[in-house]
Amino acid sequence: MSDPRNYRMQTAGARADAAVDQGLRAYMLRVYNLMALGVAITGVAAFLAFQFAFADGQLTAFGQAIYVSPLKYLIMLAPFGMVLFLSFRINSMSVSAAQTTFWVYAALMGLSLSSIMLIYTGQSIVRTFFVTAASFGALSLYGYTTKRSLSAMGSFLVMGLFGLIIASLVNIFFASSALQFAISVIGVLIFAGLTAYDTQRIKEMYFEGDGFEAAGRKAIMGALTLYLDFVNLFLFMLRFLGNRN
Repeated sequence: MSDPRNYRMQTAGARADAAVDQGLRAYMLRVYNLMALGVAITGVAAFLAFQFAFADGQLTAFGQAIYVSPLKYLIMLAPFGMVLFLSFRINSMSVSAAQTTFWVYAALMGLSLSSIMLIYTGQSIVRTFFVTAASFGALSLYGYTTKRSLSAMGSFLVMGLFGLIIASLVNIFFASSALQFAISVIGVLIFAGLTAYDTQRIKEMYFEGDGFEAAGRKAIMGALTLYLDFVNLFLFMLRFLGNRN
């Protein structure tokens, strides 16, 4: 005859697992919602900036400021500064302050990225965005569901990312089209891999015992990480799929 105590222990274990799964799903949903809202803010900011930059086919004073004047360098570097600020200060920030900083960062990124509308047609930008979104979704789903550890691949990808940055800086001086093509191909591959790796890493960061503040900070940093993967994957894919004006 079976021992009823075993049944009670199995039931309690199943309930605990269900609670963890439910908490993990809520945590990941929060990460994805924050990331998606960040991408939306970036898109709206880029579109509005481009609209205000032109009137009757000519650059407005605003357009001159963000695309021609020395202010353009500040606009280019400001998002990088915001990422560093958020990364180093998030543990001492409230969840609301960290979330607001993320929104400001996403808007500044949109202002910076509005310049791509000067280079590529709007139709090709929209097409590339949806291709990127579909690819990102599939890669992130793989990272979330796979039982295989991606940590070894992640270390390799991070080293590749540093190599990609160095190659991009070198190509500023050489302006080699062959090297530029190689950088674009490698960039797509690196950020495709990082999307899966970062999703798994963000999932593993979840801890059921986290309080509101700790869980909130983790969700924001997870959203920022996936946001950066998405934006960079989009920009590298745009080099292949974008039609130049």
